[in-house]
Amino acid sequence: MDGVQLLRLGKRLTELGRELIIAPASQQLTPAEIAVIADVFRHPAASAQEVRVRTGFAQSHVSVSVARLREQGLLEAAPDPDDGRRTLLTVSERARQAIHSHVAEPAEPVIAKAVPDPEQARRVTELLDELAVLLLP
Repeated sequence: MDGVQLLRLGKRLTELGRELIIAPASQQLTPAEIAVIADVFRHPAASAQEVRVRTGFAQSHVSVSVARLREQGLLEAAPDPDDGRRTLLTVSERARQAIHSHVAEPAEPVIAKAVPDPEQARRVTELLDELAVLLLP
């Protein structure tokens, strides 16, 4: 395996992981909303400005996404105790539970879809489990 193959494999694994975790949400959320909620999930008590910087979206785009996510009960906003002019965003408990339930889903169905031969899909799952043990802290 060379560096290019390793990058391609990483990209493919990322695609499969996203399919498993994000696909259910993508039926109701735009890609920008998914990016915003993912950023706030990773960085609780974030301001919209911080989300904008990390995502690279325009401020207006972040503002629209945040408003929609708040309307849907997926994000909560509270005044910054240190600076009342700022609003801090957090993922709602409802959204947190939904995210955790999707993260806990087994990867086998997505792998089986990507590798139609059942025996090969089983072997891919075994190899990925082994790689996870060896490469993940």
